[in-house]
Amino acid sequence: MFEGFKLENVDVGEATLRVRHGGSGPPLVLLHGHPRTHTTWYDVAPRLADAFTVVCPDLPGYGQSSKPETTEDHSAHSKRAMARHIIALMRHLGHERFAIAGHDRGSSVAYRLTLDRPEAVTKLAVLDGLPIGEHLSRADANFARAWWHWFFFGQLAKPAERVINADPDAWYGGAPEAMGAENHADFQRAIHDPETVHAMLEDYRAGLGPDREADDADKAAGNKIACPVLVLWSSRDDLEDLYGDPLTIWQEWGKDVSGRAIESGHHVAEDNPADLATALRAFLA
Repeated sequence: MFEGFKLENVDVGEATLRVRHGGSGPPLVLLHGHPRTHTTWYDVAPRLADAFTVVCPDLPGYGQSSKPETTEDHSAHSKRAMARHIIALMRHLGHERFAIAGHDRGSSVAYRLTLDRPEAVTKLAVLDGLPIGEHLSRADANFARAWWHWFFFGQLAKPAERVINADPDAWYGGAPEAMGAENHADFQRAIHDPETVHAMLEDYRAGLGPDREADDADKAAGNKIACPVLVLWSSRDDLEDLYGDPLTIWQEWGKDVSGRAIESGHHVAEDNPADLATALRAFLA
């Protein structure tokens, strides 16, 4: 897995991030979603390494990256805080400017980083996601039925930790034949670690608080993403069912937005790595 890539733990000051990086060319960061780790990119990153220096970290709190201290306002797990750690990681690796692609919760970190630090990002790709504020402002009965876990995870009494830790395999699923054996093993280590489960849920609690506040503030101020944006969504997921064409929403957030559906279930890096890598390569070229 990740042949030719280097695996290390990098101290970025406020956090220590586990990261794999390799390849040559302009830097590209790939950010995974919930409940995966960076190994979800195992069949995508090598397909891009001939043209890009590919950097795949475990998000702060996820996988084997360090766990932020839990705060009452959940800001330590906010996408703004995560983005700050990714900036520090890239500077440590010698990259002041880079392209960034994120899936699911990783897409939220990616667009928040781009809005907060536009001078650092050359291009942004968001996979299976919308701005958190847009999700929540459109939350209706259909959203509640399909994505009820957002609000279950967000409960401050922490019932979600008790439910998930009682049987992580039943909650999260995942099979080695679908995920790849080594990726599945890494995922298993993550979901069976109660500290990681707690940190992943704090990510969602931050989503209902400081993340939404940041998005709403940017929207009210008319702030837009200046760099080119690629939006990809999985054809066998439910983003279109809930919102129609995701491009129409993202075009309110960016000045140069393009995208399409990609044939896949939700975990696109594992379901259709070849088409995903081709789409990213074409966009980033």
